[in-house]
Amino acid sequence: MSDVASRRHVAFDWGGVFTIGTFDGRSTGRLAARLGLDVQRVRDSYFRHVRQLEVGAWTLPQFWTVMAREIGADPAFGYADFEQLYLGSIQDNPPMYDLLARLPGDVRAGLLSNNYPVVSEHLQSRPAFARFHRPVFSNLIGVKKPDPRSFAALEQAMGVPAGQVAFVDDVQENIDAAEQAGFHGLLYHHEQHGDFERRLGAWLNGTGPVS
Repeated sequence: MSDVASRRHVAFDWGGVFTIGTFDGRSTGRLAARLGLDVQRVRDSYFRHVRQLEVGAWTLPQFWTVMAREIGADPAFGYADFEQLYLGSIQDNPPMYDLLARLPGDVRAGLLSNNYPVVSEHLQSRPAFARFHRPVFSNLIGVKKPDPRSFAALEQAMGVPAGQVAFVDDVQENIDAAEQAGFHGLLYHHEQHGDFERRLGAWLNGTGPVS
């Protein structure tokens, strides 16, 4: 039996795990401030349409065209400005990237993220993302968490049974869906990172429960 087949592994969400807070909340807050608009107005429009990005139905320029019209954005603030602000809204969670780099080499690190065109490409260009084993982005597979098909795609990408993989997310609904799919769920919050590392260590070392 190969080391991979006999080992326990881990897969992660991105937003709220490798970032501090939600990317959506930070980007819409910065956008409202930049344009001098009511933040709730911006968020209402954003969340009305963001699913189109998450499942890859729209490009990021399409999304901005619709959103800019709805919120009454200054025409001088074009798509290039929006993309720069959008990508600049990523607030990394350094302890999680440090943990990723310290995982044993025989542990597969997966990724299942509800993500967006341009953002997912930007993330995959980062050197740290080379540690992920075949990352899965919703905008590339056409479904998003907590859809069971997203977890089926993750299991296929990991190349090992779901029962050998812990799934880390900051949303309980997604943890519940992961556990229903056979994964071992680990809820995460950046303010309890030390406790999370202990729980993950117990899982990877075989002393934690198996789902």
